[in-house]
Amino acid sequence: MTPTIGRRGLLGGLAAAGMLPYDLAMAQGSGPGATLRVGMTASAVPLANGVPDQGGEGHRFMGITLYDQLVQWDLTKFDGPAVQRPGLATAWRVDPADARRWIITLREGVKFHDGKVMTAEDVVFSYDRAFRNDAPHYDPRAAAQARIRMPTIASWRAEGPLTFILETTRPDSLVPFGLTWVGITHQGAWEAAGRDWDRFMQRAVGTGPWKMESFSIRERCVMTRNAEYWDAPRIPKCARLVLLPLPEANTRVAALRSAQVDFIEAPPPDAIPSLQQAGFRIVSNQYPHNWTWHFSMVEGSPWRDIRLRRAANLAIDRKGMKELLGGMMVEGAGLVPPGHPWHGTPRDPVTSDKAAARKLMAEAGFGPRNPLRTKVAISTSGSGQMQPLTMNEAVQQDLKEIGIEVTFEVLEWNALLGIWREGAKAPSNRGVSAINISYGAFDPFTFAIRFLKTDMVPPAANNWGYFSDPAYDALMTRIYETFEPGPQELLLQELHAKAVDDRLFLFVAHDMNPRATSARVKGFVQAQSWFQDLTPITLG
Repeated sequence: MTPTIGRRGLLGGLAAAGMLPYDLAMAQGSGPGATLRVGMTASAVPLANGVPDQGGEGHRFMGITLYDQLVQWDLTKFDGPAVQRPGLATAWRVDPADARRWIITLREGVKFHDGKVMTAEDVVFSYDRAFRNDAPHYDPRAAAQARIRMPTIASWRAEGPLTFILETTRPDSLVPFGLTWVGITHQGAWEAAGRDWDRFMQRAVGTGPWKMESFSIRERCVMTRNAEYWDAPRIPKCARLVLLPLPEANTRVAALRSAQVDFIEAPPPDAIPSLQQAGFRIVSNQYPHNWTWHFSMVEGSPWRDIRLRRAANLAIDRKGMKELLGGMMVEGAGLVPPGHPWHGTPRDPVTSDKAAARKLMAEAGFGPRNPLRTKVAISTSGSGQMQPLTMNEAVQQDLKEIGIEVTFEVLEWNALLGIWREGAKAPSNRGVSAINISYGAFDPFTFAIRFLKTDMVPPAANNWGYFSDPAYDALMTRIYETFEPGPQELLLQELHAKAVDDRLFLFVAHDMNPRATSARVKGFVQAQSWFQDLTPITLG
């Protein structure tokens, strides 16, 4: 923790002085030779191994830039939810003779950045890297990210140059969503890097629209346009892309104002009006996202008592939080916002009522004179975390008013993700009873199943709190076994309504995903997705 804090302080001081410790002189210019510079919320450049860390932001900036996946997201529209589209696979289907077997047809003639033509053997190599512990090219860092996305994967193999076979432990209708997470590379590139993934990342080789030029995990990553990219409409319009880790919101704003970056994630709400007055653009869009506290259900956690979960949810002043964020949120109503196809119809919708909250607290034996004291793990920044310190302080105050006194375990974002993956029973959690990690609800597994199914406790997936309920398990098994979109959507609505009624999370906000850009930035389409495509951007 200490080196990270020291580095953040250094960055803040340099930004205030109008300087950043990066040589960005090359960025000045416009047209096809320009360099797009992005200020990320991450405190380090995400890993360039094809299955990056740093949560959804890592995948946004290092997963779908350098790499392609078998299945991709269509990020070209702003006025509807992002949908899946063919990537390195042109088709995928379940074997009619065995619902656990997927047959995936690969795109012909795709070239890696080093000129090699992709085959099914490259896909096998890439899946071995993340899922096969005894493979010589196994990368545990990739495994930490991929396995929680595809927990039912059992085996895989090539069947000729253009067919990839994937088998699961049980029928799993959600496999195509898992395929969006694993970037494809090849064995020759890894061997050319001395069979070392750290060395490989210095000159990472994928098939994506951007190529690696340089990589320094604590400073920046520079990529260049892949002029021979297989998907011609997505050949980048800018010549270079520079990614800078700037975890402090005010540091990002200072960098944008001083023309040292062109595009920043999550500007602080109080800076938005002055940025607009100065000619900067603010872009936002609703997307499937939630900002919650994930409750622990292990023995000794106060949140096992539904009265306390209900009281905490009633205590939150969501309207006040929205005002605090300058309108850049939708009031928390569940794991997905109202109007989303999976929201359903909870019997007890989320509301705010401190008087009702105090009554429930009294029934449970607590109040302002006899407060419940507990600890919650939060981050200083991070992918989708919005403004975590400001927001958590507001939640802390709301809860104090009904007799819940919260102390915070404050961690760097990647460290928070680490204890989240280890689960509430792990010693690393140091007694926290809830954890504040925002979630993107892009697919049925990511949206709810990984948090609620009994067999998704760590290390299988993200049931951090060890929630277990046979009725929930039976419902989620039906979702796995339902391959038709219409009936599956009805089951997802039922699951979500049930989780809201049981208040399994502290529901606070849904992000509006604001970004601030220079007036020079043209062509950016903010999709209704956690992920965004930087290839259409030009600098005028």
